Amino acid sequence: MSEQGPNADARFVDYYRQQSQSEQTLARFSAVKRQVLSILAQRGSSADRLTVADIGCGPGAQSLMWATDGHQVWGGDISVPLIEIARERARNAGLPIAFEVASAESLPLPDRSFDVVLVPELLEHVPRWQACVGEAVRILKPGGVVYFNTTNYLCPQQQEFELPLYSWYPAWLKRRCVAKALSTHRQWVQYTSFPAVNWFSFYSLRKHLATLAIDSLDRFDVMTWSGPGLRARLARVLCAVPPLRYLGHVLTPYTLVFGIKRASS
Repeated sequence: MSEQGPNADARFVDYYRQQSQSEQTLARFSAVKRQVLSILAQRGSSADRLTVADIGCGPGAQSLMWATDGHQVWGGDISVPLIEIARERARNAGLPIAFEVASAESLPLPDRSFDVVLVPELLEHVPRWQACVGEAVRILKPGGVVYFNTTNYLCPQQQEFELPLYSWYPAWLKRRCVAKALSTHRQWVQYTSFPAVNWFSFYSLRKHLATLAIDSLDRFDVMTWSGPGLRARLARVLCAVPPLRYLGHVLTPYTLVFGIKRASS
């Protein structure tokens, strides 16, 4: 979920109000929750009443999903309208979630205070993305899991701009497209005021996270734990053959990283 200022375009707010409740979105959030819990289980960590931070929480759908299972959840977003929607949804569901208007670059949260930190669809929109990553890592407990979902410059397909092959555009052309998306062609980016300006790959993000004492897993690593099924077998093959794993990333229109904070950090 991208950060939006307090005066976000009403069309953007309506878009995310509806999109956050779609079957596809809820299925994705549910899959992320299963994957995070699987990582914790693999490490022998208890999954009972986790502390969960949802950074860039938007209308709160992902936060509600974790809170429904009994976890203690904090959700933050810079958009006042989206936080108001999230608070209303929590009240209607009778869930005690702490939703706050907050910047991902400076979180009002103590160090090492969360078992799970979720950063969905945010890094691509934040000019100071390193600060956002640093804050997510700062509030994560040693042994905890941080999750990032962001852009993938390796894949020609993408979801940020309604333009073909946009992730492969050269930097100068992307800058021109961003300028147009902020003025005369706002429909390209669903009327957001903060279109994607950062592009990543799993490999580039893993390299940065390693400097912050985070060990990274990709979606294929996590899939290998899902049992004897075809997906798990395919994932094991991809993980065993580096060129095939790279091809898997080229064919995936987004970057997923599950990071584990080293116990000594």
